[in-house]
Amino acid sequence: MFAAGPLDQFPLWMLLGGTIVTLLLAVEGGYRLGTYRLRRSEQEHGAHVLALVTTTMGLLALVLAFTFNLAANRFEARKQIVVDEANTIETTYLRAGLLPGDRGAKVREMLREYVDVRLEAVRLGNVEHALRRSEELHRELWKEAESVGRDQPESTVVGLFIQSLNRTIELHAMRVKVAVRGGIPDALWAALYLIAILNLLAVGYHAGLVKTPRSPTLATVVMSLSVVLMLTADLDHPQEGAMKVSQQAMIDVRRTMGP
Repeated sequence: MFAAGPLDQFPLWMLLGGTIVTLLLAVEGGYRLGTYRLRRSEQEHGAHVLALVTTTMGLLALVLAFTFNLAANRFEARKQIVVDEANTIETTYLRAGLLPGDRGAKVREMLREYVDVRLEAVRLGNVEHALRRSEELHRELWKEAESVGRDQPESTVVGLFIQSLNRTIELHAMRVKVAVRGGIPDALWAALYLIAILNLLAVGYHAGLVKTPRSPTLATVVMSLSVVLMLTADLDHPQEGAMKVSQQAMIDVRRTMGP
């Protein structure tokens, strides 16, 4: 049900370490290639290579900014949809109390479990189980809505309940799309990493070509780029890392529902 991408297979701290090592190797490989090229040919000009390096740096900055913007927008969308879903569930819960007979109590019990499932998925990371159980609860809730709708087709209260329940189900689909299946495409991550590696390879090549000693500033460039890449990945991961979407709205709704 949930197909994780390559970056989702590893924790962020491991990705950060792997990124730093990979980029450092790219710089070192470029540096050795530059020194080798300098010994073999005297026709390669450092100024010309520097111009090309500057161009590739601009390309890397463009792709990185585009990717970061996608991740940031997704992060904001996840925050907003949690609030929207919590408000809709609360409205459905309140309107369920107006249903005739014991249907209201039954619907409210299912809604309490529904919120518990959502919070448990975030806390424990069992996304597949949460999606399956959520869809089962949707079907059970909709059966109750169909029954009460057939019994009282002219009831305004029943109509309002069905409307809010339908909105709850719609927001579930939207939240799954945004938070679970709407990540940055793998092809874009691959392109970003490839451009970063080639760019730092070119930086190291230029340093070796102009006989520049290995400078700590190269390590600073590698660390800075690695941190930005991991920050982008952190924004893109649903509930992992330092930047997590607050579930306080759902917690507050669950508290109002009682034990």
